[in-house]
This record gives sequence, structure tokens and C-alpha cells, in this order.
Amino acid sequence: MADRTFASLVPRLQASVPGCPHATVVQYIRDATIRTCERTLYWRYQQPRFNLTPGTFIYPFNKPSDTQVQVIFGTLVNDVLLEPLILEQALSSYPMWADKYTTSGDIEKYGSEPRSITQISPHQFAVLPLPDANKPYNVRMFYALKPTRSATGIDEIILDELEDAIVHGALQQLLVLPNVNWSDRELAAYHAKQFLSQVSERRIRANLGNARGTMRARMQPFGA
Repeated sequence: MADRTFASLVPRLQASVPGCPHATVVQYIRDATIRTCERTLYWRYQQPRFNLTPGTFIYPFNKPSDTQVQVIFGTLVNDVLLEPLILEQALSSYPMWADKYTTSGDIEKYGSEPRSITQISPHQFAVLPLPDANKPYNVRMFYALKPTRSATGIDEIILDELEDAIVHGALQQLLVLPNVNWSDRELAAYHAKQFLSQVSERRIRANLGNARGTMRARMQPFGA
């Protein structure tokens, strides 16, 4: 998938922040993109399928470069949905999960079919209990992404869809910077309202997707 740079949005902001350095505008566009992705969960990604390794329960996310995982939507092992756990629940339910098992005897004793998943960091997750060697475990994962602080752009389709929200979010912050000749708190308040509106709309659109239910009217029998 092709990326589109944050710098490509700079011309849309320049008229509202005359004299603002190009690098500063790009920085605030990146920050606004991160906030927009966090709040809308619009950037959704399906990780390529992979097999678990017997005795190994911690794995890195296989995601595009310069991205972080914001939310895991769902994980299936052999087409069975895993139960999502927060870290505290994982430690409570599987108190030995952080131990390292290296021998076949350990795997045979403590291993089992994975039933749960917990996100350890924006870059790693754990499946629990640790997978045994009795059969292959094939994994499908779906999650929401956001750019890192060092990213220069994101997926072109996503940036196109979130562009308006990102522009309003960046201007909201740029227009309240102190000691600059483009500061305008009244205009910043306008962009803040527009940012919230755009974020809410994109969040709803992301949740609904392209599916729409069909409404049908059915006549009730007379006297029912």
C-alpha cells in the first residue's frame, strides 16, 4: 500500500498560520494524525497469517513500519476467537505466564491450546497459555494502527479519509501557540469544534463500515 506524507497537507494549513515554519506545521500534522487515529480507530489492519511456535507465547506485531498498535479488535487461533485480557487479568489467570519454558518437558507440562491474548506494549502481545506442540496453531489478527512520533506519513487511503479531521486538529493546536504572529484563539476554537465533529463522524463510519442493513416492512395480520 502506498504512503502519503504529512508534508502533503502543509499547503492546506499555511494560509491560516502565515510565517509558521514548514517543519513546525509538519510536526503538528503528525501529532493531529496520531490523535485522530487514537480517537477514531479508523486505520484498521489485518496482520498476515502466521503459526505459533510451541513454547513461545510472546510475539511482535507484524505491522507496517513507523506504526504502533492502538487496539486489538480480534485474534483467532485456528478460527477460534481468543479472549482479550488486560495485563492484570493475564497475570491473575496465568501467574506463571512470564516464566520461560525451553525444554520439551516444560512445553508438554505447561503448554496447552491458547485461549487468551493480552497486549504487552504497542509492539508485542502474548497468547496464553503457552502453545503446546500437539498441533499447529494458525493465527489471524485484526487491530487499529497509529503512526509513531518519527513517522513521515501513513497509508494514503487512510490519510485521504482522515484529512479534514487532521487539518482541523493541527490548526487547533497551532493557533494557540504563544508569542507567534499567527495566534488566533477564536479561530482555534472553531477548528477545535470541527475536529471533534470530524472525529465523531469518522469513528461512526469506521464502526459501521460499508455494511448497511436492509429495512423491510411486513404487514401484520388484521386483528393481531
